[in-house]
Amino acid sequence: FVCHGNICRSPMAEFIFKKMVNDNGLSDEFVISSSATSREEIWGNVGNPIYPPALRELKKNGISVGEKRAVQVKKDDYDHFDLFVCMDENNVRNLKRIIGADPLGKVRKLMDFTLKGGDVIDPWYSDRFDIAYSDIYEGCLGLLDHLITNKL
Repeated sequence: FVCHGNICRSPMAEFIFKKMVNDNGLSDEFVISSSATSREEIWGNVGNPIYPPALRELKKNGISVGEKRAVQVKKDDYDHFDLFVCMDENNVRNLKRIIGADPLGKVRKLMDFTLKGGDVIDPWYSDRFDIAYSDIYEGCLGLLDHLITNKL
């Protein structure tokens, strides 16, 4: 999962999706992580933790969170992951600046796995972590259904 800073939306998606996968007995089938397109939340080699309001929203919804610090996506990640699920169109554009071309069609937007489409609102600016959570949850449900249906 990819967003701008890796402290709000993408870690929310990471832990929501991990819970969904675990609840479906599929944990051994997936490697799930999240990263940023920027280094704004990374100081030296240490990234900032999940933003407190995002963490509160996850906990409010019964999502357990392990130790998570912001990391930036790297060019060679393209060779190691099957899918890059971005939160918005800016993330897609910035991700492609890092990884280059996407010849295998690995870069997608989370809301493309829903009937709504569009972008996940950035709660850093809107302060609507509840809306972001709801959209991310819906997107993760659609993504999991897509992956199970297509046996990816």
